[in-house]
Amino acid sequence: MGTHEEPTRNTAASPSIAIIGTGFGGLGMAYALKKAGIESFTIFEKAQDVGGVWRDNTYPGAACDVASHLYSFSFEPHYAWSRRYGPQAEIHAYLRHVADKYDLRRHIRFATEVASADFDESRSLWTLRFTDGSTHEAQVVITAVGQLNLPQTPNVEGIERFTGRVFHSARWEHDYDFRGKRVAVIGTGPSAVQFVPALAAEVDKLVVFQRSTSWTLPKFDGSYTRVERWLLTKLPFLHTLDRWRIYWWYEFLSAALQNGSLLGRLSRPLLRFAARALMKAQVKDPALRARLTPDTPLGCKRILLSNEWLPALARPNVEVVTEPVLEVGASSIRAADGVTREIDALVFGTGFSATQFLAPMDFRGLGGASLRQRWKDGAQGYLGVAVSDFPNLFMLYGPNSNLGAGSIIFMLERQQRYITQWVREMTQRRLATVDVEPAAQQAFNEEMAARSGNSAYTGGCSSWYLVGGRNTNNWVGYMSEYARRLRRPSMSHFRVRT
Repeated sequence: MGTHEEPTRNTAASPSIAIIGTGFGGLGMAYALKKAGIESFTIFEKAQDVGGVWRDNTYPGAACDVASHLYSFSFEPHYAWSRRYGPQAEIHAYLRHVADKYDLRRHIRFATEVASADFDESRSLWTLRFTDGSTHEAQVVITAVGQLNLPQTPNVEGIERFTGRVFHSARWEHDYDFRGKRVAVIGTGPSAVQFVPALAAEVDKLVVFQRSTSWTLPKFDGSYTRVERWLLTKLPFLHTLDRWRIYWWYEFLSAALQNGSLLGRLSRPLLRFAARALMKAQVKDPALRARLTPDTPLGCKRILLSNEWLPALARPNVEVVTEPVLEVGASSIRAADGVTREIDALVFGTGFSATQFLAPMDFRGLGGASLRQRWKDGAQGYLGVAVSDFPNLFMLYGPNSNLGAGSIIFMLERQQRYITQWVREMTQRRLATVDVEPAAQQAFNEEMAARSGNSAYTGGCSSWYLVGGRNTNNWVGYMSEYARRLRRPSMSHFRVRT
């Protein structure tokens, strides 16, 4: 699934490149360019360190729900993970390790936040404008800001009156002592699944407000033993075999999300059986079990992997409320069930504004077209890497390239190699601009819409994958197909100018 190779050096002058972000997307993009012998890039990072979402999300229990042997770069696979599923601190340390090992820090400008970018058609250049008022010009711009970087906080009536502590899980306030407190959590997504068990064991009373529920499957996690670590170190092919095992397991899971798939008809009943068995084993109260059992297809919302989530909700000091929140008082919260509950703290586990791609930045392309305005009714792009009328602008983790099951790192590496091919093409052919054809973009979006209509993603639930019922976020298909589609650019799908 990829090996580290020595760089192939470019002899012609490469275009100037601006990369935005230093998570898996930005660092992997920088590595791909360096591997191709391209050093003419600068990475802009708004924070003081690399890491992206794994730098920012430090809530208790923060970890990945994809096994680390696959949730890692193919060029740096043999890392000494302590567990099968890497915790936040280790993933952040891994990214810092990659930045240091491959000499990427010297390309990074920290504490530099991009506010907007404008394309100058006469000079074929992008001008990046930063929040401090300074600017930077580049021929190529590559965004690597992810989909989970802008916390989403709901508008709750009366929140300004609340005198206790309130914050979003992505901005965890570690100085707050939860011991003996009465705490409310709004949201039951992937983040809440991780921090609620930790809170439940510490607080006096925990009230979890659940708008809708998701299917939960067991997480086969655990620390590596000394023997396992020794084997993985001394026999690295075992690590590679495990990486392939995880990859194909996720391809099997992906089948369950595609209604027209023969493999999906086999996998869905098995996964539903596993989810129901876990629920029955961990939640003994039939009434609570009924409230926690989804009435939507498996995969309509992101599948949750946890062994602690359901037992936490079944604890005697935890109450699950399915009625919506109506208002917050100075020290209370009231739901549509008419009950006012006294609380000391309120934590939002409401996820991110994932469908607001690239926000709060705005990009203006040909004719001054605003990307934010164009995407106001939902983002559209081409293979998750390009947008028509925005020449020389490439995206990592763009529209329809997220996964309902699988490793986004696998997808990012395919995008990074694809974009690198375009940069080399621009260098060798001395191209001024590269812009995806509108017809190619339209065809891709029509394909995704048709596939989505025959998938779990449009199964009737409200999820962060959708805008107005349209799937703007997820790739509908297998990771292996996406890799084939991005193996090399389809030149006929782009218009170029010298």
